[in-house]
Amino acid sequence: MNNDVLRQLLMIGIGTTSLVADKVREATDQLVREGRLDPEQASKLVNDLMQQLKNDQSSVEAIIQRQIQNVMQDLGVPRQNEMDELRGRLDRLERQVRDLENKLWR
Repeated sequence: MNNDVLRQLLMIGIGTTSLVADKVREATDQLVREGRLDPEQASKLVNDLMQQLKNDQSSVEAIIQRQIQNVMQDLGVPRQNEMDELRGRLDRLERQVRDLENKLWR
């Protein structure tokens, strides 16, 4: 999996959260119009729910990130720092080969 897949999963979560927020606002607006809920209570209810959804979404994002890392590790996909280390080693080896070739041609 790559970052695009993770980004798509997160966007789905954000879209779902937005949809839930819209539906909760519609429901609380209806309750206020019917006089079954005070406007201040409705606002507090929506704000509390949104805060809870944000907290839950952060937890889900962290879980997804850990699962993706585990899958990538199981598949043998190297991490960025491992790739960077290998590139550095390759650069050093190429330099050593060039130095040896230069010595042979002198």
